[in-house]
Amino acid sequence: MIQMLIDDPETFINSPSRAITVFGMAGVGKTRISNLLRRHNWFHYSIDYRIGTRYMGEYITDNLKREAMKVPFLRDLLRSDSIDISANLRFENLEPLSTYLGAPGNREKGGLSLGEYQKRQEQHRIAEIAALKDIPHFIARARNLYGYDDFIADTGGSMIEVLEPDENDPVVKAITSSTVLLYIRGSDADADALTERYRRAPKPMYYRPALLVEKWQQFKELNGITDDDDVDPTAFAVWGFKAILDDRLHRYQKLADRFGYTIEAGDLGTVRDAGDFIDLMGKAIAGRPRP
Repeated sequence: MIQMLIDDPETFINSPSRAITVFGMAGVGKTRISNLLRRHNWFHYSIDYRIGTRYMGEYITDNLKREAMKVPFLRDLLRSDSIDISANLRFENLEPLSTYLGAPGNREKGGLSLGEYQKRQEQHRIAEIAALKDIPHFIARARNLYGYDDFIADTGGSMIEVLEPDENDPVVKAITSSTVLLYIRGSDADADALTERYRRAPKPMYYRPALLVEKWQQFKELNGITDDDDVDPTAFAVWGFKAILDDRLHRYQKLADRFGYTIEAGDLGTVRDAGDFIDLMGKAIAGRPRP
């Protein structure tokens, strides 16, 4: 059942327990605010961490072992079960997941074939849906096991790719029945800065299947490339990140307009503690247009 929107800011501010799902562009501040709230006795549920550990951990570890098996010294140790290889994925470091997802293009430059990339994208789609549908379970777990009253779900930028902003969508049902949705809206300047940040430190990247095919062909046409193996995977990844941001923005807003609230990324940057965040959320509730 879809959760009713909050009638007034005081209801949220004075509530003895709160559960929020934050969403928006990758790098817009979702993890920063979640980490801050964790220091103020909020339970931080990271969708990307859940994906990388619970749902894709075996894929990631097997890929590391596959690379290690190419080295004779490590291969012998692995086959004799003398060493263990695992990914040290953390809330602040999603590089093992990003590396596994990779980018399509020239394999000598670290790229994947388009078919392999699409396979890993599908693994991520299934994992992300499962991790989002786990939110109600983790709210109960945080409260009953650890005694947390307040909860924040920190989603990946690709959340909008695995749902439709419709009350019958199973992911929408899961997150709106258990949490308040908060869209952190970035500006055009934020998008440019985030693209540059992505260039320096890539984050997990997911495309809707049809959009991936469209952008892959568009990139090759723009650069006069006919052979997939001539694509520079890093160049495509950075170009694709900016292209996918532009594609997602109106869909983020549509989800917020139907089921949640919106704050500006710049305003979020002024938050220094849980009290500031609760006040900012109250302003978002007060500012939501009434039907």
